[in-house]
Amino acid sequence: MPEKVTAGRDALGDFAPTFAGLNDDVLFGQVWAREEQLSPRIRSIVTVTALMASGVLDSSLRHHIGLAKANGVTAEEMAEVLTHAAFYAGWPKAWAAFRIATETYGVDLPR
Repeated sequence: MPEKVTAGRDALGDFAPTFAGLNDDVLFGQVWAREEQLSPRIRSIVTVTALMASGVLDSSLRHHIGLAKANGVTAEEMAEVLTHAAFYAGWPKAWAAFRIATETYGVDLPR
């Protein structure tokens, strides 16, 4: 059984308890738990792509690229996902996502 997510309550529990509960219980507790419909690996690929396309290039993307790696997405697959999505989401977003992905997968880029 997947580990219970408490990130919403940890960050916003006192300030926005309803949002925190929806994040932890619905998004991660129910939607992410639907493994018969989509595997965690595929769900991670979709989430990383959606975050990049939306321009969410912060700790959320960093977390989900790390989760994708933990869910079995290889560095080569992540590179292919980001390359493919770049044509739809935009080149600058892809560059930002690649910076996060290379850090997550331990790939050194020239400066």
